[in-house]
Amino acid sequence: MDSYIICSTSRTGSTLLCDLLASSGVAGDPDSFFMHDVDPVWARRWRLPARDGLSEAEYCAAYLRAAIAAGRGATPIMGLRLMRENLDDLSATIDTVYPGLPSDRDRLQAAFGEILYIHLTREDKLAQAVSLVRAEQSGLWHMAPDGTELERIAPPREPEYDFHRIGAKLAELERFDAGWRSWFEDQGIIPLKVGYEGLSETPAEAVGRICRSLGVPEPEAGSLKANVAKLSDATNAEWMRRYRAEADLVT
Repeated sequence: MDSYIICSTSRTGSTLLCDLLASSGVAGDPDSFFMHDVDPVWARRWRLPARDGLSEAEYCAAYLRAAIAAGRGATPIMGLRLMRENLDDLSATIDTVYPGLPSDRDRLQAAFGEILYIHLTREDKLAQAVSLVRAEQSGLWHMAPDGTELERIAPPREPEYDFHRIGAKLAELERFDAGWRSWFEDQGIIPLKVGYEGLSETPAEAVGRICRSLGVPEPEAGSLKANVAKLSDATNAEWMRRYRAEADLVT
């Protein structure tokens, strides 16, 4: 394999999986290189190009080169995390560089070589939706095991239970996950399936499966490191209880 794509949705443990794979030392340095409105800080870190003075084709080609280099790190394997809502934009970017190819799968292969597709999902969609709503409300998306904030995109705010917002996010996440399944079927792809629940309980096992599928050595379990901690707490559990109770009343 030349590369892998973690096909995911928000709050499935994708940051945890990216950290673990990067710490393996054999499976690239995966991240979300293709998204709407990339943070300038991350763009500089990944050495993504500016549009100034470049044609669309030149810019897209330079962007792909930079993303591939960043995703490889110091290894021969390129890793990429991709949310379903960003797939069409990535396909269009590749089409600018490699025009005329008949399918998304062909375009992705032209850009990234032989690809292992990893479908990362979360079985408990309500827990996923609650996690997403809390992150959006509080502004805090990731925290280190020692309690240090790793990613905050808004000023601190106390989150508030919102039945309708949780329901909307639940439907959105289910739609995105169904979109991935439909896309895999349309493209003739059988992905490697990884679940959030298994990943969080036995991370070394999940990384081992991925490394075996990539054809790279499995790292020692003790060598794997994750920089993120679980944010779920009693508040998440209470919101889930309230949502289920209110949903039963509605139905």
